[in-house]
Amino acid sequence: MVNTQISQSELIKLVGSRLIIGIPVLLLIIFLPAGTFAYWEAWVYLAILLIPMLIVMIYFIKKTPEFLARRMQLKEKEDEQKIIVKLALIPFLLAFILPGIDKRLGWSNVPILIIVVAEILVCIGYIFVVLVFKENQFASRIIEVVKGQKVIQSGPYRIVRHPMYLGTILMYVSSPLALGSYWAIIPAIFIIPILVARIINEEKVLTKELEGYSAYKQKTRYRLIPGIW
Repeated sequence: MVNTQISQSELIKLVGSRLIIGIPVLLLIIFLPAGTFAYWEAWVYLAILLIPMLIVMIYFIKKTPEFLARRMQLKEKEDEQKIIVKLALIPFLLAFILPGIDKRLGWSNVPILIIVVAEILVCIGYIFVVLVFKENQFASRIIEVVKGQKVIQSGPYRIVRHPMYLGTILMYVSSPLALGSYWAIIPAIFIIPILVARIINEEKVLTKELEGYSAYKQKTRYRLIPGIW
C-alpha cells in the first residue's frame, strides 16, 4: 500500500517511476502490433492523453498530494474487486492492441472526421474524470473507505453516483475510433459490464462502511447513466 502521508519529493519519485514504466509499455502496446511508427492517429491520441495527464499530475502534486498518493494505490482489498480488475485487463489490452493490428492489415478505413470526433470525446471523458477528482479527494483507485471520508453529493455527484466511471467509459469506448479502428470497439465495449460489476460491489462496501451513503442513494437515484441505471 502507498503511504498517503509521503513527502512531495517522495511522491514525485513515485509518480515518475510509474510514468517511466507506464509510458513505454503503452507505446509498446500501441506501436508494436502496428509494426510502424508512421501511425499518426496514435501520435495524436497519445498527445491528447499524456499531455493533459502530466499537467493534471503536476497540479495535484502541488495542491493535493494526499489525493494523488491515494490514486497511486493499486492493490485491491476486496476479493471481488481483485477478480474484476483481472477481467478488465483483457478488454483493455485488446482495445489498444487491435488498432495497431488493424493499422498493419488495413481492416478499417475510419474517416478523419470520425477520428476527430472520437478524439474530442476522449478529451471530454478525461475532463469529466478530472472534475470528479477535484470534487472528490477520496476517489481512490482501489475500493476502500478511509478515516475522515464523507459522502460527496456536489458537482457531477449530483447527477449520478459514479461519475468517474461514466467519464472512463466515454474515454475507453471512444479510444478505438480515435486510433482509427472499428474492430477494437468490440473489446472496448466489454469494459462497460466490467465497470457495472465493479460499481455493484463498490456500492455494497460503501453502503456498509460509509456513513450517509444509504441516504445518498435515495437522493441520487442513478448510478451511472441518468434516466437509465
